[in-house]
Amino acid sequence: MKVLVTGGCGYIGSHTCVELLENGYEVVVVDNLSNSKKDVVDKIKKITKHDLTFYQGDVCNLTLMDQIFAKEKIDAVIHFAAYKAVGESVTNPLKYYQNNLDSTIVLCEVMSKYNVKKLVFSSSATVYGNPKKLPIKESFALSPTNPYGKTKLMIENILKDLYISDNTWSIAVLRYFNPVGAHESGLIGEDPNGIPNNLMPYIMKVATNELPYLNIFGDDYDTIDGTGVRDYIHVVDLSKGHIKAIEKVLQDTGIDYYNLGTGCGYSVLEIVNTFAKVNNVKINYKIVSRRPGDIACCYADPSYAYEKLKWRATKGIEDMCRDSYSFVMKNKEHGYKNK
Repeated sequence: MKVLVTGGCGYIGSHTCVELLENGYEVVVVDNLSNSKKDVVDKIKKITKHDLTFYQGDVCNLTLMDQIFAKEKIDAVIHFAAYKAVGESVTNPLKYYQNNLDSTIVLCEVMSKYNVKKLVFSSSATVYGNPKKLPIKESFALSPTNPYGKTKLMIENILKDLYISDNTWSIAVLRYFNPVGAHESGLIGEDPNGIPNNLMPYIMKVATNELPYLNIFGDDYDTIDGTGVRDYIHVVDLSKGHIKAIEKVLQDTGIDYYNLGTGCGYSVLEIVNTFAKVNNVKINYKIVSRRPGDIACCYADPSYAYEKLKWRATKGIEDMCRDSYSFVMKNKEHGYKNK
């Protein structure tokens, strides 16, 4: 079975490529490297001792995507390619609407042309917005509070309408909570270009003295310590969820939605303190104003994913903090600092 992974050099995409190769799938990656690096391809090969096919280019490029499908005989697709920073989506919404929607529409057009109708879509827990109660179930109302989350919900609606128009499609929509951690090899992990938007890479840059302190956005939320609470999930656990989702879409037709999280919520300060403890480092931080679009608390009910996909997270928050730091320390001399 040959799986096309859009955005396969990115953080979650690269870890999923590892899991695919180690589970016997052939892998084709297309990535424009806007928020990733090409040497990730070699690192994936080194970890798995398997080859993959890489195309550098944009999923919005219809001609390129047509060429890839014509040549590669794809069986299924995992679609990661998207801009993903909540804060940037608020300040530059058109960038997010154009890229995230166009890439999905182009991809689905080409998939339809080549009769490839097995798709796993990388969605987000941001589609739930500010939930009225916790934990969050897939049946909850969808009301994203920022343009990034709105693009994810729009794409979910596009995929739903696509399935209604042609019920031979099989689509798994995976709503991620907060991925952190890195592969145990230390070869791949979260290495965003520019100033990071997510908590863990920001913590890591403070731990390695690349940044003087961590900004904590708000300490006046209605949470255990006033800082935002999120459901952090180890990226390897998350990637294994994609293997279960691929198995599901290859077997069935239909469209379904799955929360991929641990079911546990941790505050920003709990993460900072755990990171400092397990890695024996000091993390300086400063409390600053809340970010537009952020919510107080968000964690999953992942029971449906276990029921339907037979998947659940197994790694704890200490594993996430330890593996994140291990990745940084192993790569600090070899280009972890952003180019």
